[in-house]
Amino acid sequence: MCRSGRSEKKGVVIAMGLKALSGSRVEKLKSSMMTSRSRMKLWMIRATTSVLLWTCIVQLTALGEMWGPRVLKGWPSCFSQDSSAAAAALDDKLAWSAPPRVLPPKRIYKNNGYLMVSCNGGLNQMRAAICDMVTIARYLNVTLIVPELDKTSFWADPSEFEDIFDVDHFITSLRDEVRILKELPPRLKKRVEQGVFYSMPPISWSDISYYRNQILPLIQKYKVVHLNRTDARLANNGQPLEIQKLRCRVNFSALRFTSQIEELGRRVIRLLRQNGPFLVLHLRYEMDMLAFSGCTQGCNKDEVEELTRMRYAYPWWKEKIINSDLKRKDGLCPLTPEETALILRALDIDRNIQIYIAAGEIYGGERRMASLAAAYPRLVRKETLLESSDLRFFQNHSSQMAALDYLVSLESDIFVPTYDGNMAKVVEGHRRFLGFKKTILLDRRLLVDLIDQYSKGSLSWDDFSSAVKESHRDRMGNPTNRLVIPDRPKEEDYFYANPQECLQPSSSSYEPL
Repeated sequence: MCRSGRSEKKGVVIAMGLKALSGSRVEKLKSSMMTSRSRMKLWMIRATTSVLLWTCIVQLTALGEMWGPRVLKGWPSCFSQDSSAAAAALDDKLAWSAPPRVLPPKRIYKNNGYLMVSCNGGLNQMRAAICDMVTIARYLNVTLIVPELDKTSFWADPSEFEDIFDVDHFITSLRDEVRILKELPPRLKKRVEQGVFYSMPPISWSDISYYRNQILPLIQKYKVVHLNRTDARLANNGQPLEIQKLRCRVNFSALRFTSQIEELGRRVIRLLRQNGPFLVLHLRYEMDMLAFSGCTQGCNKDEVEELTRMRYAYPWWKEKIINSDLKRKDGLCPLTPEETALILRALDIDRNIQIYIAAGEIYGGERRMASLAAAYPRLVRKETLLESSDLRFFQNHSSQMAALDYLVSLESDIFVPTYDGNMAKVVEGHRRFLGFKKTILLDRRLLVDLIDQYSKGSLSWDDFSSAVKESHRDRMGNPTNRLVIPDRPKEEDYFYANPQECLQPSSSSYEPL
């Protein structure tokens, strides 16, 4: 009886324990389910919020694309000052949220070897050369190594390609045409370091057939060929249409400046736009230009001697004895600041317009700029618009400074170069591509003759002004065909000044810069 009673009590205790345990588990299970539901609700709230935020960001980004400043995207500006400021604010706030860019598919081809190139000259001469070298590499089915920039010219700019251009964009945007690498594969790189490669300057103004018949066999033989000169190495005319269009694509789409340069360029343009329309004057009157050309109009005796010494100091400047007066009469000298002031007045350029000087240090300083400043008091430069701290990283990097001027020149209401150098020509062509933006192409040979007649009193101001305006009526960057001079490529129109093959409605298919 006792044992039986104890057993029954033990059973009751166990049963109660099991029931309590079961109840505890149920409570835990209920608690767990409630927690899971709470977590699910929280997750759904977070997911819904994320979707809504992302939708807002995409919509705002689209608005930013529609309103934002277009100079750095390759299209002409047509927005007001107020919308410009709003667009700039959107750009700054939403730069991080831009959707990822869709890359073109890679072009698959049998690689015939590797092409290395060393560009020579200033920024815009190198820019055109890079376009040519990409095109040549594409049609030889070779791999191009990112071009090396000139560091030994007069400007001695130590900038690498990636210091000026967005190298990753350059490579990826052209991957459907040509394979581009930042450096050679290790095995070939070692061979090049040991000097086992073929280096040569290609013949100037050559057809693509020259590269196919002469350069390609060398690449196939040596695996790596280095072209040590790149200026004007591909002919202006007589090339297949696909060649010309690829040159344009590289120039107008693939060669994008670094974000640092673009952002600073955008800021300069914004500062100018806040004060109304502006004219960019490419006043090519720096010391190196005058020494190289031998043009000394308006210089004193000491300055003439200084420029002559400089010309003789550079052995690769082949022309040493130069008659400045004859060269000027032939229209081969840049206009002086004084001559430029006369011409702008004769063209009825508004005295109150902002004039941005896109140039280096003007030779003769304030003394030579006095006439221009008196005629047009609203002269500005990047150095006067920006703080010195903004330009700190650009000092002693002339190509990066030139890149800023290039961006501002593209966006200006009027562009006036006083000499037809590389920047003048490349900017002229780019402005044509942007919709034939007003670019006044000065006929220097005619102008110096008119200036001399006016200075001697044989022409009244009204007659002088009328003659200047009439002679430039069709020199405003209007649509025109390139002048072709067989066997004299230096005298014909430059491809990059008027890339007429790319100025059709189909050009809108290019991706904006």
